Amino acid sequence: MVHFVGAGCGAPDLITLRGARLLEEADQIIYAGSLVNPELLKRAKPGCQIYNSAEMTLEQVIEQICKAQSQDLMTVRLHSGDPCLYGAIREQMDKLDELGIAYQSVPGVSSFCGAAAALHAEYTLPGVSQSVIITRMAGRTPVPEKERLSALASHGTSMVLFLSTGLLKQAVEELLAGSSYTADTPAAIVYKASWPEEQVFHCTVGTLEETAKRHGITRTALIMVGGFLGQEYQRSCLYDPAFTTGYRKGTKE
Repeated sequence: MVHFVGAGCGAPDLITLRGARLLEEADQIIYAGSLVNPELLKRAKPGCQIYNSAEMTLEQVIEQICKAQSQDLMTVRLHSGDPCLYGAIREQMDKLDELGIAYQSVPGVSSFCGAAAALHAEYTLPGVSQSVIITRMAGRTPVPEKERLSALASHGTSMVLFLSTGLLKQAVEELLAGSSYTADTPAAIVYKASWPEEQVFHCTVGTLEETAKRHGITRTALIMVGGFLGQEYQRSCLYDPAFTTGYRKGTKE
């Protein structure tokens, strides 16, 4: 059996209880290199075989899984954050389907959640934004043309950019080309959310590139953009005493 486990965004105690239990039971752990906090590997039992997938190809990962499977051993495929975001797990699952190897996925805390926690922010603020766009800049790995950052930026909603810290000059140009964000739109950079070395930098769209350069941030950071980082928003109806819900009667008829 193979278990795809989300390691969480960094702090070793942000892994789920299920994920932690599986790590402790695993006969083999294949983990996602520098993206996973090595502290989590301390949960491995004596004799557990541990491999760094950053040094492996897809074919080598599958080969190692097959070796364990042939000996009736359990594998944990440990991915950073939640595997469903930029985890390259679909191709692994398809290969396992072809081979008739059973697997399951265990969700994890994504870094976009860890970044919001670090910022004390809420992506969905009444009167500001009720949607979150999670995307990345096109670089060595392309993105579909219809998902160009300038097109997505036209919505002006809360946005989180993964894998884009090294492309901030182009990212800023695309964000501004969308015509909804301006150079003064609030933005932030969160480096290694929830890790001991976490750093948080508030800025604007126009100062994103300069902020990253000044602090030497070139990778392992998320870029957040949108009015949710500002000070203006509306009070939630849910906890408004005048608002009637299915659980209480409001004061306003």
